[in-house]
Amino acid sequence: MKILLLGVGLQGKAALHDLAESANISEIVAADANYANLTAYVKSPKITPVQLDVQDHRAVSEQMEKVDAVIVLLPQGFRVEMLKLAIENGIHFVETSYALPEYADLGQLAEAKGITILPECGLDPGIDLVLAGQAIRELDEVYELHAYGTGVPEPAAADNPINYKVSWTFAGVLSAYQRPAKMLKDGAVINLSPSQMFSPENMHRVTLDTLGEMEAYYNGDAVKYLDVFGIRETIVSTGRYSLRWLGHAAFWKKMVDLGFLKEEPVLVNGQEVSPRQFVHDLVEPQIHYSPQERDVAAIRIDVSGLKDGKRKRIIYQMIDRRDLKTRLLAMQRTVGYTASIGAQMILNGDVSKPGLLSPTRDIPVEKFIAELEKRNIIITREEIS
Repeated sequence: MKILLLGVGLQGKAALHDLAESANISEIVAADANYANLTAYVKSPKITPVQLDVQDHRAVSEQMEKVDAVIVLLPQGFRVEMLKLAIENGIHFVETSYALPEYADLGQLAEAKGITILPECGLDPGIDLVLAGQAIRELDEVYELHAYGTGVPEPAAADNPINYKVSWTFAGVLSAYQRPAKMLKDGAVINLSPSQMFSPENMHRVTLDTLGEMEAYYNGDAVKYLDVFGIRETIVSTGRYSLRWLGHAAFWKKMVDLGFLKEEPVLVNGQEVSPRQFVHDLVEPQIHYSPQERDVAAIRIDVSGLKDGKRKRIIYQMIDRRDLKTRLLAMQRTVGYTASIGAQMILNGDVSKPGLLSPTRDIPVEKFIAELEKRNIIITREEIS
């Protein structure tokens, strides 16, 4: 089986490592614009490094013609075109980001050609959606669904003024802090502004095994998944949350309220400066992990409802830490490894349905969890009656 990996950044390095370790994969074409950085990371004879400008669609197609599937770990602006090229070249498509609206029509084209499209196959979205879908199927009626995700330094490494370090892109973090949230509370849809989602009245605390108490704030749109999960008729409360160490939200609420995360430029000594870009460029170099520091990535799915006429609560949880042997962060492992698993499950026939798929229903859960456990990413389940 041959795979093309487009984008070998933080998460791409983990995907590349996992693919190279797999006996099922015979060849990996690893493509990135930064060839020097790419070749420095290539350590397996199965990997062919390629310098590639993804805006050169002919060059991309030439690489797609050589493989059976592509894993795309590129910025959002390139994803639709890469999917179109994958369909044209008759190869399966996997990525870790949220499915874009354009994917609906493209999914029909892919289905007609027997091609599988699997977006949202990372950590969050990804592992969280697989576990939420499984918990929901274990109940007859679902009343509450709460999904938590986090990527933070473990306590010993949370040693800077904001108790946070970069395991993704800091630009993406700051963008998320300006994104409104939508949730359901007591049957009513509630929209929260960025300032409101960091307000104490909209937050709560959660205690995770081995980690301790963390604060949870709403992040993103939880309501859109109600139809996907088929629970809109019974659900009373739902939310998607990020978890951070205590005090994180209070700091960022002040930054949001003061306008530090706005993109629109302001005049500074006659020069136009984006406040968010200023914050990014000032803070980002100061919040990297040292080689011996570990991050933590975690998912918690908390679902309540009825089973056989009795109330039941099901909690799935995953907590992963950096592997100091490979130096791969927990965030890299849980995103990149998951994308690799998804691609391999398609090529192995474990996922055989063509068209646009969703981790909420189209990934065989037991096999998926077993593959994560092979990589020492452990899922636990708790049932409360």
